Amino acid sequence: MTEALEKRIATAHGREPADVVLKGGRVFDLVTGALLEGDVAITGDCIVGTCATYQGKREIDVSGLILVPGFIDTHLHVESSLVTPHEFDRCVTPRGITTAICDPHEIANVIGTPGIRWFQDASRHLLMDLRVQLSSCVPSTDMETSGARIEAEDLRPLMGHPSGIGLAEFMNYPGVIHCDAGPMAKLDLFAGQHIDGHCPQVTGLDLNAYIAAGIRTEHEATTAEEALEKLRKGMRVLIREGSVSKDLHALQPVLNDVTSAYMCLCTDDRNPLDIAEYGHLDYMIRTLIQLGTSPLAAYRAASLSAAEAFGLKDRGLIAPGLRADIVAIDSLEGCHAQLVLAGGRVVDDAAFAARPDQQPIGRNSVKAPRVTADDFRTTGNRSATDVIGIVEGKIITEHLQEDIAIENGDKAPDVARDLMRITVIERHGKNGNIANGFVRGFGMQRGAIASTVCHDHHNIIAVGANYADMAIAANRLTELEGGLVVVLDGQVLAEIALPIAGLMSTAPYEEVRDRMAALREAAQSLGVVLEEPFLQLGFLALPVIPALKITDRGMIDVRKFEIIPG
Repeated sequence: MTEALEKRIATAHGREPADVVLKGGRVFDLVTGALLEGDVAITGDCIVGTCATYQGKREIDVSGLILVPGFIDTHLHVESSLVTPHEFDRCVTPRGITTAICDPHEIANVIGTPGIRWFQDASRHLLMDLRVQLSSCVPSTDMETSGARIEAEDLRPLMGHPSGIGLAEFMNYPGVIHCDAGPMAKLDLFAGQHIDGHCPQVTGLDLNAYIAAGIRTEHEATTAEEALEKLRKGMRVLIREGSVSKDLHALQPVLNDVTSAYMCLCTDDRNPLDIAEYGHLDYMIRTLIQLGTSPLAAYRAASLSAAEAFGLKDRGLIAPGLRADIVAIDSLEGCHAQLVLAGGRVVDDAAFAARPDQQPIGRNSVKAPRVTADDFRTTGNRSATDVIGIVEGKIITEHLQEDIAIENGDKAPDVARDLMRITVIERHGKNGNIANGFVRGFGMQRGAIASTVCHDHHNIIAVGANYADMAIAANRLTELEGGLVVVLDGQVLAEIALPIAGLMSTAPYEEVRDRMAALREAAQSLGVVLEEPFLQLGFLALPVIPALKITDRGMIDVRKFEIIPG
């Protein structure tokens, strides 16, 4: 360390040439808001000098560009990109995302702690710095069947990994508020470390109790009022803009030069098609500025405030002694990356090609019962029916009530009223549960779609107007080892296989992107009106987001945190 430290000091002082020098650009200082002239010198993975003239073994001309710190996605699930960590790295790092803080609880819900270890192993070989939080709620509740269960003592051997920061989003907020034994054991284990939050629409004394547990960050605010209450109580609010959960426009008015110290950006769940068509954190920054947020507040939330929120003291600014995560962009308003350095390495095809491969994990994880059209019938003795109401752009739902007539012992889908059958089929080989319900908001006129991306338990979830097509779609997912599929009149219109735990493809992200485009087009041919129907469908099974959801055990009243009697 002494030799490396002496070299760093010598190059900072100009006595020795730096490894890399960026010349001709201007540095956007996130402390003062000024644009600073001068070279940026880098030795190893560290910035050693700014605001001066340096000589380097490699000199890169960035004239006309603005240099900003690498962007930090403060909360995401790589699995929701439908690709491996290696492909996720290749997809988003060229856009300037040099740090991503992930919660691998999607794969953990399928195969348990080996899935978390797989992510930890992957983090050692990427260009970006992938930080792997330890999943706190596997499963998210006791109202679903997951492939694994992780208790506090299962997490202990995973602690101390170089990629670690702390405990990932604590979704079981009732368990925290009421001091249930399981949540308390995990909170005790991580006392004094970072604990990430997840408390949608929790307010007042409930919020006080939740924060008092030591939880300091939260990404589920969907209104300015909710965000402000959390900020006023000391929480750091992460503005989320995913493929389904789109909160940026609602929270943008809260982000300013004052609040930006306590606000960050995250994507949570974003697929490669959206990334290709719109962008990632770069899209969020552009949009915030277009909506009137100052560049200082937007870029501060994307890097410096994020680093501070998660205790990453070695990044967030372009300044001597900090990690060399740097993005050269066309303009503050445009935020189009022209050059990216991650830990001092230039991000390019050669750098990606030099990474060692990682073998897939979680194969053959779909062990669902083979279903027929009759399995999608729903019985009941009253016409009054609970219906999930989709709120597009949100993962919260409405709890609707509709009268649906019983005919031939079944409540059938009603296309005219946009009342579709929604079904969850247990696929981990535990019990073969099948639960049927109703959903409004897809606009579907025919056919069916189905997926094994079904948060967070990742059973099979299907929605359709036709039971036979729903059965074909569900059975096809077993053949694919998991994935997404669209079926019409007995024929598969589009599909993608996700054989890694039923969540991730083994293909390059470009192929996944193209298949997602075909799936979206196929879904639209059924009449589906949602921009991202597959992730929207998957979130209808997450019983920690109000108000009405469905799991393999039945319809869930999330506000009461209980299964609705059949």
